[in-house]
Amino acid sequence: MCGIVGYIGEREVVPVILEGLKRLEYRGYDSAGIAILKENKLKIKKTEGRLEKLICKVNSDPGFVGSNIGIGHTRWATHGEPNEINAHPHTDCKGEIAVVHNGIIENYTKLKEKLTAEGHEFKSGTDTEVIAHLVEKFYNNNNNLEDAVRHAMQEVQGAYAIGVISTREPDKIVAARFGSPLIIGTGKRGHFIASDVPAILPYTQDVVYLGEKEIAVLTKDDIDFRNIKEFEKLEKESVKIEWDVKSADIGGFSHFMLKEIYEQPGVIRNALYRLVKPEGMTALGGIFALENYFKKRGKTIQDLNKIIIVACGTSWHAALIGEYVIENLARIPVEVEYASEFQYRCPTIDKDTLIILISQSGETADTITSMREAKKRGGNIFGICNVVGSTIYRETEAGIYTLAGPEIGVASTKAFTSQLFALYLIALYLGRMKGNVSLGKGIRLVKGLKEIPEKIEEILNTSEKNIIKIAEKFYKHKNFLYLGRNVNFPIALEGALKLKEISYIHAEGYPAGEMKHGPIALIDKNMPVVVVVPEDSVYEKVMSNIEEVKARGGKVIAVATKGDKEIAKKADYVIYIPRTEEILTPLLTVIPLQLLAYHIAVKRGCDVDKPRNLAKSVTVE
Repeated sequence: MCGIVGYIGEREVVPVILEGLKRLEYRGYDSAGIAILKENKLKIKKTEGRLEKLICKVNSDPGFVGSNIGIGHTRWATHGEPNEINAHPHTDCKGEIAVVHNGIIENYTKLKEKLTAEGHEFKSGTDTEVIAHLVEKFYNNNNNLEDAVRHAMQEVQGAYAIGVISTREPDKIVAARFGSPLIIGTGKRGHFIASDVPAILPYTQDVVYLGEKEIAVLTKDDIDFRNIKEFEKLEKESVKIEWDVKSADIGGFSHFMLKEIYEQPGVIRNALYRLVKPEGMTALGGIFALENYFKKRGKTIQDLNKIIIVACGTSWHAALIGEYVIENLARIPVEVEYASEFQYRCPTIDKDTLIILISQSGETADTITSMREAKKRGGNIFGICNVVGSTIYRETEAGIYTLAGPEIGVASTKAFTSQLFALYLIALYLGRMKGNVSLGKGIRLVKGLKEIPEKIEEILNTSEKNIIKIAEKFYKHKNFLYLGRNVNFPIALEGALKLKEISYIHAEGYPAGEMKHGPIALIDKNMPVVVVVPEDSVYEKVMSNIEEVKARGGKVIAVATKGDKEIAKKADYVIYIPRTEEILTPLLTVIPLQLLAYHIAVKRGCDVDKPRNLAKSVTVE
């Protein structure tokens, strides 16, 4: 989690670092800090809490003007409570070295004990501080800074992305990475390190993705890439980021989350333009790459006998819908696994098994671990992620980029619908290839997909006022129940998760048919029940579930199909969606639930974009 920014070059460094941290605060906001080198001295400011406190502290100190090199950090606490002492950067005993770190050092206790015995004095309760002291230890052996960092990182176990500066060599930043993401930005007026692209978009769109156990030495004129162990020189190619500065700005919206909800029609239109053919087929370059991979192994994609989808959080809910859709269209058995549990099982994987990994960032720690475990077992690996150049991008044989643009709000919205759209395209492709989807059905589904952006716009344009009124009615409630059946059961899970994440209201999602097996005991006049009930093949069954809720005094908020006359007689409140193909309804039913969670959180005065205890990208296990 945590966000790192560093810069060396011709620019005044403090505005660059603070602006970068603003753009990375979604990665962590427990505390923040900055270190600069000025007149061969290290100057550091740190604060607990939000970045605004650090900005005020730095801007009131004239000593933080006139430097062209520095590093900054915004923290999501793992080791040590979120306070000023534990905030990054951390320093060595002499105050000559400053380190910022994203990750977890698993053997820090042993290292700390050893370093303490050698005379090092620790000030914080973090695992990161051992890095500063290790660098100090090896620096004292007459090494240069990059040698000291290289030797230090061979001592640690765990995940790290670090930036290091020193008063002894005030003309360089040393960065290193293993297990946590770090990018290097290249520009005409200097160079950058950052945890994620938005931090440096105002200055450059040319980035290099630092690989596992690699080190980079940045000066204002050059960047030297090496591997950590042998210190061999590496040739790295830069990637041009397609996002622009505006895509990472809030625009005229109150929150990034609301902006990203409204961006969903455009995201899907972009995917339609790139990935869909009119003749009921998809143009998935990633699938073609997978087919070639199968050929190399003497197989064809028709030999697939099982698909396992691995994901976390919201991506796991997309995976569940993918399970319904792929089994329906392609008739291939699908299993959905939590990435955090997959690595502990002994899953049955062979050369005819396809492992689909879903991660917005492409850097989710548990998902990456699962990917590597599946590779060991001989599975065919396919990634769905939003970030070109990410770890999942680099380590999978094939995949799809959702290219939803930067998603800044911690609670995922447009990333979810773009992942879902990618799964529909995979299902349609496999269905056509296996002969289970006729040409006519394929054309009909493609037509339905092409209508989705306009139908989402209709929901956004016609339903928000109604949703705001519903939010005003229920924002003080402490519990919610969400129900759905068939392909909309995972939407109930996603709706409940969104409400929990940003409003801190306890909410649970259930298959509507499971309500009688426990949750019905909770229903009374104080229990709002959100029911996803489009007119589909399970409509009558869900209507019966609504009757059961009403019989016990529950208040029903329904997401229903426009033109449904019966639902208004049964539900207390109705949010309508346009009619579409039954299998495509999740792309529409999720939109009102995103808006409902958003407006309830706003009414409760919650920080929608930065909910407590959460971070956007979970890069530690």
